[in-house]
Amino acid sequence: MTITYHIQSIFESILNLVYPKICQGCGEYLLQHENHICTSCLYEMPKTNYQHKEDNPVARLFWGRTKITNATSLFHFNKGGKFQKLIHKLKYQGKKEIGYELGRQFGFELKSSPAYAHINSVIAVPLHPNKQAKRGYNQSEAIAKGIADVLGIELDNSSLIRTKESETQTKKSRYERWQNVNSIFEVCQEDALTGKHVLLVDDVVTTGSTLEACANKILEINDTSVSIATLAVA
Repeated sequence: MTITYHIQSIFESILNLVYPKICQGCGEYLLQHENHICTSCLYEMPKTNYQHKEDNPVARLFWGRTKITNATSLFHFNKGGKFQKLIHKLKYQGKKEIGYELGRQFGFELKSSPAYAHINSVIAVPLHPNKQAKRGYNQSEAIAKGIADVLGIELDNSSLIRTKESETQTKKSRYERWQNVNSIFEVCQEDALTGKHVLLVDDVVTTGSTLEACANKILEINDTSVSIATLAVA
């Protein structure tokens, strides 16, 4: 076992000399145990710690709108910060591994909170098939996969679908955002969600309109509950 480990370590070191691993946040070389984002960048990004607070700004977004069990975000979204740079690479430069790694980090944080101990299904906010085909992947699904792997829960990427393409939410008012996404999601596998506590995952929450629309469809299923986790809150 030890010999195998040393051989693997030597091989990885040689490979790193030929193809050095670079941090997607700062461009510095990664250490052997680091993946895609260095420890320094992760430390510098402003965590919310909302997973330990039932009454927090993300949870309040949904008060009086839909029945959410818990809601949290891992980071505060600061314009011009490293997190914005990482999100841009994740969404527009094909770097879905950033989403998976940040999802893993998020998973460890959620695992430390009793409020998320009873999650038994993880679902990403779905993209419309046309948009996903154009981008090549769903960035929220990459995040959700990282979370699910750490929590030891299978990712459900087929029960909730987006049936209509919607316009971009940028520059829309809160009400316009709600109108834009209302009635564009459907549940296609009710049995798979019955009795489940679903963790609904997205990249960034602003007004919560998209997440509200998704949650409302899931909550139409008997004996379901929904908690929300986004990488950041804007």
